[in-house]
Amino acid sequence: MTDLNALEDKPVFSAELFPHRSLGRKGFRVFLTLIALGFAPNALWFAAHGAWPIALYCGATFAAVYVAFRVSYRAARAREHVSVSRLNVSVTKVAPSGRRSEAHFNPFWARFSVDRHDEFGITRMTLAGEGRRTEMGAFLNPDDRESFARAFRQALATVKQRI
Repeated sequence: MTDLNALEDKPVFSAELFPHRSLGRKGFRVFLTLIALGFAPNALWFAAHGAWPIALYCGATFAAVYVAFRVSYRAARAREHVSVSRLNVSVTKVAPSGRRSEAHFNPFWARFSVDRHDEFGITRMTLAGEGRRTEMGAFLNPDDRESFARAFRQALATVKQRI
């Protein structure tokens, strides 16, 4: 009997969702170097000519760009793992801080819904069932939301057809 349960619990669909960042670590370093090479001569020139507030402004602007990118990269550590099997739909969310939260649904009771906007496409994807609701893929871009929604909906339909 356990062999049958193991076969039924084999995932039909599994996906790891994560935010897209177009600039990697090396690109980030190059970008900061270029900004520093742009700001440093200006800051030095203004400081040498007595306009020290402008030099401070250049330093503050560089620091603000650095902090903004660090915050963005920290947010990029968020992850969601979505798995669909005949016995379970599992959504595991990992926050940038590392805190995990899990939601499990019976695939026969789970309802997947999407909110659409005429211009932007899918704006929200929600899985609900058994009195609970969880949002999925909030950080995905519109094209990734479309492809994920299509694949996830197909996986749920496949599981529900195999009775």
